[in-house]
Order: sequence, then C-alpha cells, then structure tokens
Amino acid sequence: MAMDITQFLLAAQSADARIRSEAEASLRQFQEQNLPQFLLSLSLELANNNKPAESRRLAGILLKNSLDAKDAARKDHLVQQWLGTDISIKSQIKDLLLSTLGSSVSEAGHTSAQVIAKIASIEIPKKQWPELIGSLLNNMTQQGSSATIWNISMAGGTCLGLVARTVGDPIVPLVMPFVESNISKPNWHNREAATYAFGSILEGPSVEKLSPMVHSGLGFLLNAMRDEHNQVRDTTAWSLSRIFEFLHSPASGFSVISAENLPRVVAVLLESINDAPNVSEKVCGAIYNLVQGYEDAGPASSMISPYLTEIITRLLATADRMDGSDSKLRSAAYETLNEVVRCSNITETSQIIGQLLPVIMNKLAQTLELQIVSSDDREKQGDLQASLCGVLQVIIQKLSSTDETKPIILQAADQIMISFLRVFACHSSTVHEEAMLAIGALAYATGPVFEKYMSELYRFLEMGLQNFEEYQVCAITVGVVGDICRALDDKILPYCDQIMNLLIKNLQSDELHRSVKPPIFSCFGDIALAIGEHFERYIPSALQIMQAAAELCARMDTSDEEFMDYGNQLRRSIFEAYSGILQGFKNARPEVMLSYAQHLLQFVELVFRDRQRDESVTKAAVAVMGDLADALGPNTKLLFKDCTFCAEFLFECLQSDDEQLKQTAAWTQGMIGRVMVS
Repeated sequence: MAMDITQFLLAAQSADARIRSEAEASLRQFQEQNLPQFLLSLSLELANNNKPAESRRLAGILLKNSLDAKDAARKDHLVQQWLGTDISIKSQIKDLLLSTLGSSVSEAGHTSAQVIAKIASIEIPKKQWPELIGSLLNNMTQQGSSATIWNISMAGGTCLGLVARTVGDPIVPLVMPFVESNISKPNWHNREAATYAFGSILEGPSVEKLSPMVHSGLGFLLNAMRDEHNQVRDTTAWSLSRIFEFLHSPASGFSVISAENLPRVVAVLLESINDAPNVSEKVCGAIYNLVQGYEDAGPASSMISPYLTEIITRLLATADRMDGSDSKLRSAAYETLNEVVRCSNITETSQIIGQLLPVIMNKLAQTLELQIVSSDDREKQGDLQASLCGVLQVIIQKLSSTDETKPIILQAADQIMISFLRVFACHSSTVHEEAMLAIGALAYATGPVFEKYMSELYRFLEMGLQNFEEYQVCAITVGVVGDICRALDDKILPYCDQIMNLLIKNLQSDELHRSVKPPIFSCFGDIALAIGEHFERYIPSALQIMQAAAELCARMDTSDEEFMDYGNQLRRSIFEAYSGILQGFKNARPEVMLSYAQHLLQFVELVFRDRQRDESVTKAAVAVMGDLADALGPNTKLLFKDCTFCAEFLFECLQSDDEQLKQTAAWTQGMIGRVMVS
C-alpha cells in the first residue's frame, strides 16, 4: 500500500548532511523494494494540496526521474519498469495526475502536466491510455475557466502541449477532429478551446504532418482575429504566433508564409495590434516570430523589408499606449521592435534603422525629465529606460555590423554615451542591466575610441561589479568589462589593478551568487589577452583561484542536473581563462605559465574522463591544449609525451559531427604535432 513519505521528502532537502543522506537512503530503499507503491506514494504527495510545497516539488522531480533519463539505456530500463507496473496502480497514478492539473498551486499543476507527458510518450505510441487526449480536450472547454494564472482549461492546454512535444505525429489525428467540430460553434468557449488545442500541438509533430493542417487553417485564423469575443481573439493571436514560431523558417526551406499571403498576414496583425491590451500583446508576439523567421533567410528576407517602416511605426505607437502599462504591453512592443531591427536585412533597411536611432535617443532623454514623486514613478521610469536602452543596444549592434553603416554609430557615439551615463546617474547604486549591455555593444562598435569614456564610466563599472544583491547586474557588468577589454586592448591597463582586485574579491566571496563566478574566469582571459605580459602581476592570485575552482569541479556532485549545468559552465570558463592567459603571454614571457601547465593538463584529462561534459566544455578543453602547445612551444614536449589521453581525446573530437569541434581538434593536433617534432 501507499506510504506517507512527506517527512522523508522534507528531510531529503535538509541543510544537515546527515539527515539528508539518511532520508535519501530511505527513499532509495523504498524505490528499489517496491517501485509501484513508491510511484503511487509520490503521486499522492503531489496531488495533496494540504502537503508542503517543498515535499510536493521533490515528489514531482522524483516522479519525472522515475520515467525518463538522458542516458538511452537508463531510459529504456525506466520505460520497461513502467510498462511492467500493475495496471490498477498505473490507473490510480494517472487519475491522481489528471486531478492535480487543476490544482490551485500552479507549480503542482505544471509538474503533473510534465509527468503526464512522460507517461503519454511511453503509452500513446503503444495505443495505451486512449482516454487521455479526450480528457484534456474536455478540460479545455470548461465554461468560464479561461478568465482565471493556472485554471483547468489552461492546465489542459499546457499538458496537451507537453504531450505533443513528447509524442509527436500521433497527436495530430487525435486532436484535429475536436478542432474541426468546435472551431465554428456559436458558443465562444468552444471556438476558443478549438483554437487553443490547435495552437497547443504545433510543437512536436513534424512539419510534414502539420503542414496541410496549418495551410488550410491559416486563413481561418486570420478571419478569427475579428471574432466578437476578446478571449477568442487573444487565443487566436497566440496560435498565429506559434505558427510563425514553428512553421515559418525560410532559411530551412519551409514556411507557411508566401509572397501571396504575406500582405494579408501583415495587414491583419497591424490592424489587430490596436485591439485590447491583452490581444495586442499577443499580436506583438506574432510579429516577433514572423520577423524572426526572416533572419539569415537570404533573398527571402527581402519579402518583409517593404513593411518594416509601418511595423516600426505601429510598435512605437503601441509602446506609447496609455492602457498598456498593466498588461506588459509596452515591454512586449519594445521587445518586438528589437527583433524587427535585429532580423532586418541591413542593406535594405539601414536608412530606416538610422532614422530610428534619434527617435529612441529622444525618448530616452524625455525619461530623464519625468517628474518623480513616488517609488512607483521611479520604477516606471526605470522600466521605460531599460526598454529604450535595450532598443539602442540592438540598433548599435545592427548598424555597426557593416563598414557602410558603422559611421552612423561613430558619429552619434558621444551623444549615446552621455545618455547612458545620465541614466546611471539618476539611479544611484542600481545599474541597469540593459544600459550596461548597450555600453558593451558601443565599446565593440567604437573600438579604441571608447577609451575617452572610461574615466566617467569606471565608477559605474565598479558599482556593478560590487552589486551582489542584484547579481544579474554584476554578471552583466563582468561581461561588459570583457567587451571593453576587447575594444581597448592595452588601453585598459590603467584600470586593471582595480578591476582585478574586485574580480578576485568576488570569486572569494560566499555572498555572491555562484552563477556570476564562471563569467569572472572568462573575464580573466579577456583581460590577459588585452594587456599581454602585463598580466604577470596577477598570475599568483588568479591561478591559485583557478586551480582551486578546477579542484572544486572534480569534487562536484553532478547527479543533480542543476549542479551538472553549473559544473559545465565553470569548467568551460576556467579553460577560457587559461586560453586567454596563454595567448596573452605567447609573444612575451610565455615561460611564466610553464609551472602551471601540468596542472592544466591534469584538469583537461579529468574533463575528458567525464562522459557528462557538454559540447562547449569539450571545445574549450581541446582549444586550451592547442593554446598550451602554441604559447609554450617545445617547453611542453615532455608534458604532451606523458599525456597518453591527448591522442584519444583528439581522435574522439575528430570523429564528431560538429564541424567547429573538428576544426579546433585539427588545429590542436597540428600545434601538438609541431611541438613533438621540435
């Protein structure tokens, strides 16, 4: 029989390692001795609204991990275990999960949807659980439910979407009869549910399976943007957005958008952007995905160019709407504007984007004149400034991407920088993430000229690097320091002592969020590349911390997916730091790094032996071996001779399907080969 496992689930999350280990052992023992009852107990925990959120969360994680795994052999074992479970227990578990979809606790509902999708991916291809799709579709027609963050209708749609992603093509014939029979009914709930179901299954099935359905349904959806009921228009705009996201990719050779239907699509979207704020926000999303499809689309990108002036004009007007502040409409409009600029064909639209630059700068200047009488006013001012800085960042990146358009940015750089500094100054200790990112883009665009802004900017960089509370700001500032180093090269030298001091303090701090630490190591590499031999004064302290971090990676428990991801980030960034430092010393005093070479190769071998490393870590590890051979030359001959794993590692990489990894491995092989014959 099912067991009450609440206390075990809570204890398994205890800060006390002894209590945690004992609880984990008890749960593992229960799982091994009686898996069906273990799964039923977890389902009961997840379904019970009277249980603590913490125990329900872990119950959901354990349920998902009992049904799926990244490793193919492990996944097959779990599937066979589930298929072999008693049918009555499986039925109880599935009923509990379906009942949890409508939980007042949104996290529980979402977790149950994920678990249902895992089970569906096992059972539906085997023609089991035939009543699932009908149950979910029935949920979606619940009267009046569409008006409330996590209701039974939304839960049904979310779960249907997860099932579509895991099951794929078989979902389409199960759902389309429901769509076709409800899409024209007089009751708006039926029309809305049909549209929601249609939009929910667009991710997962193949383009071949979806294409006929979407081609025939696109015109119907465009007409439905004039439906008399707001909620139907809202869901229709969302479904159009999903169509453009998953079935509009000219670069890959398939799109539901053609030269014939594009004028109507754009006309409907630009008419509907004036609708109620909730609908307008979804229309912004549809425009976002429509223009994104033309990124890197070659000649096809010219199709959207004639419409860009009107699209930009409407988005700016939408951002200025007085009724849009509560619906996040303004930020949606600006995010879409960013995508329009980013994905545009620069040779055809440079004049349009050039004209947009002073418009956005003027709007940013106006925010500095706003009357601030409350904290609410200050927050609204900050949000608007953040959006406008985000647009400026994208404009800077776009116009500086070609030699023909870069002069537009160079001419406006002084005025742009003054605006950013004024934004920083009116927010005391808080530094905008978006303003920092835009400054990084400006540094990249202006190169060595950026040096003239450093004396005024430095205090804000220092503020950002010390902003532990808003750690995302700290992480972004670290990245911007790297951008500035690449722009200024050794002109950054006067600021390096202070910057390195702050970065090392940050790495030593237990208060700073761990996610900021990998970018700091990468930043070491940027600084070393910029200042070359002058980095020698930082070697003792920097390398000591890098070696300690490498040893931490070796001890890290990567059974937890979150820790595994962090471990990969940390290892990649340590390799990037070593690469930058080695290349920085290559032309002067490379021998400084000789005493650290053996430890570095030991770390590379440790990573090579780890089969859970991701591709980016592999690339960084292979690259750093090449950098070591390139920078230190014949001094590394004996080291590489003793490292038998190197040849095996390079052989593995040269067999990869990733062209970039193969090129890196071939370069590294050449560097090491040159050393060995020296």
